[in-house]
Amino acid sequence: MAFTTREIESPDPVTRVVAADAAVHTDGSDIGEKMVLNMGPSHPATHGVLRLVLELDGEIIVNATPDIGFLHRGDEKIAEAMQYNQFVPYTDRLDYLAPLANNVAYALAVEKLMGWEIPPRGKAIRVICCELARISAHLMGFGAMALDLGAMTVFLYTFEEREKIYDLCELLTGARFTTSYTRIGGQIRDLPPNFIPQLNSFLETFTPRLDECDRLLTRNRIFVDRTRDIGVIPRDRAIAYALSGPNLRGSGVEHDLRRKHPYLDYDQYDFDVVVGTAGDCYDRYLVRIEEMRQSAKILRQVVDKLPNGPINVADWKNMLPPKARVMTKMEELIHHFIVVTEGLKAPPGEIYFGAENPKGELGFYINSRGGGVPHRLKIRAPSFVNLSILPELLPGCMMSDVVAVLGSLDFVMGECDR
Repeated sequence: MAFTTREIESPDPVTRVVAADAAVHTDGSDIGEKMVLNMGPSHPATHGVLRLVLELDGEIIVNATPDIGFLHRGDEKIAEAMQYNQFVPYTDRLDYLAPLANNVAYALAVEKLMGWEIPPRGKAIRVICCELARISAHLMGFGAMALDLGAMTVFLYTFEEREKIYDLCELLTGARFTTSYTRIGGQIRDLPPNFIPQLNSFLETFTPRLDECDRLLTRNRIFVDRTRDIGVIPRDRAIAYALSGPNLRGSGVEHDLRRKHPYLDYDQYDFDVVVGTAGDCYDRYLVRIEEMRQSAKILRQVVDKLPNGPINVADWKNMLPPKARVMTKMEELIHHFIVVTEGLKAPPGEIYFGAENPKGELGFYINSRGGGVPHRLKIRAPSFVNLSILPELLPGCMMSDVVAVLGSLDFVMGECDR
């Protein structure tokens, strides 16, 4: 377990002003008329179509009500009307900043229902996908947070690194954004020959650039003043609200599904679960910075240990057979036709699988009555759960603190509204 470091003292002037102003308004007196302010749903600091109804007493927020659903598409109902394989592209549109990780989480859920375990090389490729997605999402998260607080240089640096990750995604999957790379039972294709050299090249330059972003922000007096002791989530409240991911670990809870309930052979890799101490915006930022270093550490280990062999489950009655055999063998041709038209034959039953995605625990509950279509599919979206604490978190903050709190929670409305 690794703890974040907090070397900067709390900014006394701002703290004194906020404390004094709050003390004036706790005696039940009403100095002035409260104002109701709509923030969003098209506000740049909400990072999507989130509407906040804020009740203000001067500069102090006294009540906050999130209004969500502007990006609702009915993904769970859509899943009930299509084959398991056909739903993979829809998972790209959940946390659209980490589509590779979404694909993997959904595939692992269906594979748990099927009783499958993919070969070691397939697992290693999925770990690469998940950790690249984690780095990309965290770069966007703390880069956008820095931009909202006035640090534009860091935002440009993070997008430069994300562009390199998109180049890797394009090389691996043929797409830069909505990848749909993972298949139930494996991957659509193996790693291209030049992927590992390009990944190594990225890792060589990424860590120094991350250190540079760290130096620009972590000890920056303005950034520290805007995030230290702001939006504090105590450990017990984080647990009570079922927060997950960096927002939970920032409050001092050492909970990471890659370590607590290992999947994809994560127990074979050496990495630290990063936790904070104070649970404020600053700690959540520090957790994400260090998590990217740990992801780079995992990627280097995967490259060093990358096994040879197949990448897909060899169940040709439920998996698409190799194209060469489809063109020459009648049995494989028949199985190919059945899998495409009817989908895989899932057994009756119900399962839940949760994966440690960049935003937190992305979970899929599947209720199957047999056949190629789920009877019920429930998506546990971490952004939806993490946003639920806003009505408790924002009251008492100043209006100018809202952008820092929202940026530190790092949510995606495509996943929240689904």
